[in-house]
Amino acid sequence: MNTDLSLFLKGETPWHRDWKKAFPEGFREVSFADELQGGFHRADVYTLCGTAIEFQNSPITLEELRSREAFYPKLIWVLNGKKFKGFRILKHLPDVDDPKLSAYDFSHSDHLAVYRTSELRDGSTRRLSFHHPELCSIPMTTCYYSFCWKHPHRVWYEARCPIVVDLGGHFLYYLKQRTQISGNYPYLHMITRKSFIQKYTAGTL
Repeated sequence: MNTDLSLFLKGETPWHRDWKKAFPEGFREVSFADELQGGFHRADVYTLCGTAIEFQNSPITLEELRSREAFYPKLIWVLNGKKFKGFRILKHLPDVDDPKLSAYDFSHSDHLAVYRTSELRDGSTRRLSFHHPELCSIPMTTCYYSFCWKHPHRVWYEARCPIVVDLGGHFLYYLKQRTQISGNYPYLHMITRKSFIQKYTAGTL
């Protein structure tokens, strides 16, 4: 929960300030009283559609994450991925929600492979690549990617609200998770920075 505006702004990074400047001035640093907990929350950006956008340059505690997600009805986290250690984008993925893949679990490894879900239930550890005859017809996308994060900030995998990772440049990456019996499979959904900003400045005068 934010309490002192001058101290808060003094501690901001150029990355944080540049992101806020991408939005109209009236969207920035919007404060809301917290009647239940006392004090107030200040959204980095609060849009006309009622979405709060928080730009996070450093790790936060699970308690703070839960507090902000509970307070804002709609919230998006934008993380400075350039500070992540051991974070690499790996391979193009197929559409993870393709019905043809409903009977498979993606492998939790740097290699693009899957397991038959039925075999996993029986204790099998046989992996199938996408060159396998039953998978080779499934096309790869240009927007979904696997990735490696050797030293992850685990708190972000606990987030209930959307997470966008900024690695610099013209693209952003939604951090998503596919539900499966071997454990959620995290992956990235690439979008353009321009489309993200346009979506949340829509309706401005």
